[in-house]
Amino acid sequence: MLSWFGLDRLFRLLTRKVMYLWVRTQVLPNDLKLLGIDPEKPICYVLQNRLLSNVLVLETEATKLNLHRPLRSMRGFGLREKHSLLCLTRGEQPGPLTRPRHQHSPRLEALVNAVYTDPTLDVQLVPVSILWGRSPDKESSWFRALFADSWATPTVLKQIIIILLHGRNTMVKINAPLSLRQFCTSDTTPELAVRKVGRVLRVHFRRERTAAIGPDMSHRRTLLNEIIRAEPVQASIAREMQERGVTREVAEARARLYANEIASDYSYPVVNALKTFLTWLWTRLYNGVTVHHFETVEKHATDHEVIYVPCHRSHIDYLLLSYVIFTRGYMTPHIAAGANLNMPVVGSILRRAGAFFLRRTFKDNFLYGAVFHEYLHQIMSGGFPIEYFVEGGRSRTGRLLSAKLGMVNMTLRSYLRDHNRPLVFIPAYIGYEKLMEGSTYIGELLGKPKEKENLFALAMSVRKLQKVFGKVHLSFGEPIYLNDVLDQQMPGWRVDTDAAERPEFIKTSQYLGQAITTHINASADVNPINLLSLVLLSTPKHAIDEEQLAEQVTLSKALLQAVPYSSRVTITDLDGPAMVAYGEELKILQRRKHPLGDLLYLQEEEGVLMTYFRNNTLHLFALPSLLAVVLLQRRETTPAQALHMVRSVYPFLRSELFMVWSDAELEGVVNAYLAALEAQGLIQRKPNGAYIAPAASSLEHARLHILSRALRQTLVRYHMTITILSQRGSGKLTQQQLEELCHLLAQRLSFVREFSAPEFFDKALFRNFLDTLKSLGFLSATPQGQLVFDKRLTTLAEEALEVLPSGIRQAVLQVTLITDEEVASALQALEQAAAKKASKKSKAA
Repeated sequence: MLSWFGLDRLFRLLTRKVMYLWVRTQVLPNDLKLLGIDPEKPICYVLQNRLLSNVLVLETEATKLNLHRPLRSMRGFGLREKHSLLCLTRGEQPGPLTRPRHQHSPRLEALVNAVYTDPTLDVQLVPVSILWGRSPDKESSWFRALFADSWATPTVLKQIIIILLHGRNTMVKINAPLSLRQFCTSDTTPELAVRKVGRVLRVHFRRERTAAIGPDMSHRRTLLNEIIRAEPVQASIAREMQERGVTREVAEARARLYANEIASDYSYPVVNALKTFLTWLWTRLYNGVTVHHFETVEKHATDHEVIYVPCHRSHIDYLLLSYVIFTRGYMTPHIAAGANLNMPVVGSILRRAGAFFLRRTFKDNFLYGAVFHEYLHQIMSGGFPIEYFVEGGRSRTGRLLSAKLGMVNMTLRSYLRDHNRPLVFIPAYIGYEKLMEGSTYIGELLGKPKEKENLFALAMSVRKLQKVFGKVHLSFGEPIYLNDVLDQQMPGWRVDTDAAERPEFIKTSQYLGQAITTHINASADVNPINLLSLVLLSTPKHAIDEEQLAEQVTLSKALLQAVPYSSRVTITDLDGPAMVAYGEELKILQRRKHPLGDLLYLQEEEGVLMTYFRNNTLHLFALPSLLAVVLLQRRETTPAQALHMVRSVYPFLRSELFMVWSDAELEGVVNAYLAALEAQGLIQRKPNGAYIAPAASSLEHARLHILSRALRQTLVRYHMTITILSQRGSGKLTQQQLEELCHLLAQRLSFVREFSAPEFFDKALFRNFLDTLKSLGFLSATPQGQLVFDKRLTTLAEEALEVLPSGIRQAVLQVTLITDEEVASALQALEQAAAKKASKKSKAA
């Protein structure tokens, strides 16, 4: 009626102006250039529902973004269509006299016919999803749940209420265009092409909505009932009755108690409130959150079961990843959290934000294990994204920890049981410039007991909100497709109903754990604090001339750029002087004025904390640092000799630092680094092809020396372990005894030398080195547990000596020269202390 009098445009304009007094939108993606929309080709936007509010939002945002407007005519491209917009369904509910809601759009039919008529014509169909509030179907607030944007098409009245309730949280997701020409092939009719396009678009919108608001969510109580009724849980209940001698009612009540303890209770109002709180927190605590490679999430969120597997550096990790995903228009993952976080008040909030809780171990509680397995399977089968930390706990040293395979095993078993939807692991690297828990980590490495999470400790941490912790960097790694891994590791798994019981299962799980940790490190972000810590911790007193510091961090950055570790590693844009200024701004660097040039240094406690940030990216500098060690010790070396030395140490570095290169790739990488060192003037190449180190009195020698010290503590730890083994003899010590002895002697060596970092004598690092020696065949264990070895270990020790300065070799030798009686006494004292600690813990329990 309004169009007859020419008032339709005026009506839309007034309605849009009134609506935007209240409506606030977020448009995704942030960079529309990534979509590849060609402005020279006809564009037709596609909405799922024909609702006036959606059309007006799209018209407004397209105008703001300087895009072709949906209400603009397509006649400029030689087409007769009045508007550049089509809708898959009508907005109103169908009545007896209205046409079916899913009848194909006349505009789509007209465009298809036009493409068939003109072989040179193509039309870009641009799907646009508009979500009001992004709320799941079931919420604790019945009123908001009733008027939340859901799977059903709303009536006009309901849409008005939705706008009033959720209009300030509206997401507009513009997607990559579909070519209409690709559907209009010579072997199909226009009618068939229309149906194909409609089907593809309906699937697209369903996936987009699932990724944004989650699958159709059942009530939590219904989910818990399904878990209890599941066959594996019922079998465990029967076993509980038999082995524990309890009735079915008691056994089932225990199962329900476990399920209630584990399951999340996702609530959109809580998630939205947390978003507001976290926006305030990041502003108060950090100078910003930088996100890299989010397109990995966008590519897989709609059509894959996504398992996010980030590294674990801080309790902030839980909040950070969910916040980034939610604010970019996707559903927050369900997060596996330790039962220690299920404390009063905080645990309830985390549970409603999507956390589900698991105990540290449940090997001896088969009923709990069955319930947890089934819960994980239910949420995976439901299509919910999941997040867990494969390291099992927060890293106290800054190094990535070896993967604990419990959650990986359960994920793998669930997928083998039901694999209708392809599964992808998305690794994520999280890098900080300062840590809230830094001093706590140092205390734990020095031997203090781990602090238990509680409300008092949380309240005390609020004091830290006045401090500045720099920026946070989140980078998504190369995805790992589980189908590809299973095809490679377990051929025939799709048709094998007992695939989870095959011998290859454990190896497949181990492969996944290694792949995840390697991909995390391969997506590292190198921030200014990583580079400053790398240089300053390589100076004897953690002090250096200001100009020299700027030059050395510039050199480190140049090496990373010359030999890229991986395509996903990102590096700070700051130059050397700017990085130094940034370190002072964060109050990490201290300045001492001097007439010959200012000196910058680290205070003693800050120096210990900075080892954490050096270790975050140590894997990126391991090979150039090792080559610097070799060149300084040998003075002259050929590429073949350098490669031989690298090969002797690389297996241990690769295991400890989760490095990406295979043995076959080493030669090319070593040659590339030698060329890069030469290009930076740190080494010279002779006519015969050999490389020589610079003169000891030169500035280049000083730079090469600083680079070499990045890996010194690691090499000393390797050498000391092998020396102790050789001195004590084959078959004399168990691995646990050797780890304890190495820990004690490393503590002593750290006082003698400048290795003040507590991570130097971390037992986990010695354990990893010994495990690698065993996997490579240098060590083996007798049935009684004693470690045995042959002459190959002695040869390895001799090669290790070649890369260490004589002063350090002598210090290691002096520290390790202890008698058998002293060793026995020390080990006995440790055993008594461990027994006393276990007794106290048992009494407390």
